[in-house]
Amino acid sequence: MSESDNPTAALRAAVRERRMPDARTRRTLLQSDDPALSRQAGRVLKRLTVDGDRPREIEVAVLATCTVGPFEPLLRAQLVGTGLLPTLRTADYGTFDMSLATGSFTRDGDPGLVAVLMDAGYFLPGDWNAAEPAVLEKYVEARLEEFRTLLAGALNHTAATVVVHTVPLPTQVRNGIISVRARSQVVRAWYQLNASLLALAEEHAQVVTVDLVGELAEAPVQACDIRLHRYGDLPYGDDALLLLARLVRRIAQARAGLSRKVLALDLDNTLWGGVLGEVGPQGVQLGGLYPGNCYTELQRTVARLREQGVILVLTSKNDKDQVDRVLAEHPDVVLRPDAFSVRMVDWAAKAGNLRRAAEALSLSTESFVFMDDSDFERAQVGGELPEVAVVSAAGDPAHLVDSLVRHGWFDVVALTDTDRKRPELYRNRALRGDFSSGFDSSEDFLKALNLGVEVTPATEYTIARISQLAARTNQFNLTGIRYDEAATRRMSGEAGHLVLSVSVTDRFGDEGIVGALWVQRTPDVWRVLNLVLSCRVLSRGVERAAVGWLAGEAAKAGARTIEGRFRRSDRNGVAAGFWAGAGFTRAASAETTDTENTEIFVLDAATAAGITPEWIALNERNGSPHE
Repeated sequence: MSESDNPTAALRAAVRERRMPDARTRRTLLQSDDPALSRQAGRVLKRLTVDGDRPREIEVAVLATCTVGPFEPLLRAQLVGTGLLPTLRTADYGTFDMSLATGSFTRDGDPGLVAVLMDAGYFLPGDWNAAEPAVLEKYVEARLEEFRTLLAGALNHTAATVVVHTVPLPTQVRNGIISVRARSQVVRAWYQLNASLLALAEEHAQVVTVDLVGELAEAPVQACDIRLHRYGDLPYGDDALLLLARLVRRIAQARAGLSRKVLALDLDNTLWGGVLGEVGPQGVQLGGLYPGNCYTELQRTVARLREQGVILVLTSKNDKDQVDRVLAEHPDVVLRPDAFSVRMVDWAAKAGNLRRAAEALSLSTESFVFMDDSDFERAQVGGELPEVAVVSAAGDPAHLVDSLVRHGWFDVVALTDTDRKRPELYRNRALRGDFSSGFDSSEDFLKALNLGVEVTPATEYTIARISQLAARTNQFNLTGIRYDEAATRRMSGEAGHLVLSVSVTDRFGDEGIVGALWVQRTPDVWRVLNLVLSCRVLSRGVERAAVGWLAGEAAKAGARTIEGRFRRSDRNGVAAGFWAGAGFTRAASAETTDTENTEIFVLDAATAAGITPEWIALNERNGSPHE
């Protein structure tokens, strides 16, 4: 058996060679439902170190009300699967309340994520009277308040995202109450407990609650191994812990900006039943009874994903005219032609079409999910583009929706206005590509675009989008510093810092917030700690306009110098010449406050007028950030 067929062997090779596992092996970890494989993988990966260009790193503190058991290796396998290099710290058994109360989980440094593992025993008394459900209900409410107080105190010690989960009510408790009315009262109290746990995310911006109870209700697994629970205070079985590890990974993935943006879809036996070329436009299965209703429900699900910002690409080996006819005329089609930002309907290899779609969208194929019913097509794409998440549409069409959404490929921490507009923004991008073909030079094209750029201090309404850009942007990311929402919010409120959003409009519409700057301000020097810009607006001069605006504001405030920084990564080569191209001069010293080499560039703030390209209009708002 080769390493590619044996994920454990491939993981051992990666550990031995001090590199991240390849994309195909990582995808296997994410999609596997076998807790034994994931547990073994997590133990192998405990020794993983990476030389050279390092992937995104994450420190996770695990706090538990019970024995952690295999949760740590299961979580490690999931985090590596999504492309993160994790460091896990597990608090000692029996120290849950103390860890929250004192913030001791930050003793070795503030983690990026805190995963809280809770069991029902934390909220239930050791002994209780089944004939007095009201007493039990009050005890559960009191324990919830104690936990809520401890959690609020812990948030004062950390800027980490804290992940809690809903807690299943043990069957033995429910069935141990013989009064039907009393049983209903206790179950209702438990639902209220879980509703309150879910509401914690609304009370605290740092808290996210995942619904383990909902996952267990749908998954064909046993939540608890009662023997292990009694023997070692391990209330959850391996299958349940894998479900929880997957839920926590989805939060870490979204927080790190590693979620996917694009869904590429086949047509035949994927978005509709049957082969169009064989059955004709009237013969495809859509709507009505099974199996047509399964394909309609998939289209509705995909439409909902699009409404939340997922970009749709159509890739089908079919006759284009027939496809256009079905999409436009079939009464049960949900996804009409304008739902797709790119349509690749031809007889070319699908891996090549995905590359061309990525190029048209100016996105990496790492941001793609590909769904197809053909074993051949999935194998061909998976072989040539292992970084693409491949989803099977084969088998019973009743499972299509679950196959697409169960792994959380597209999760984001919070939905922003730009997310909602993204499909249309990228569709307009394709229109810009067509528009550009009629000009003799790129400068003529840019002038005809009627570009407008607005640079605005961060507000309560834009901080989420700004921090999302920090997490997701790789190509035009000048220093690689990824300020999260808590750090961005803190800096935006400090007199010595400035956080800015960059918005763009052109003749095709509003691009929304596409860039951000984090700036440190002193009376003499304004330092750009980082500047990020979405790849969809590169090559238009937007970044120069943003820095030109900043230099003008610095000059108004009396500062003499603008300082910019660049730290090279394996992904941001496109931005390497930005500061020099904008007229900045490299400083004689490259000394920095961190351990990585960072180039320093400086510019006299008084020269601001020459930075902004002549084809861009800076849209001013009343007031300045220095006022």
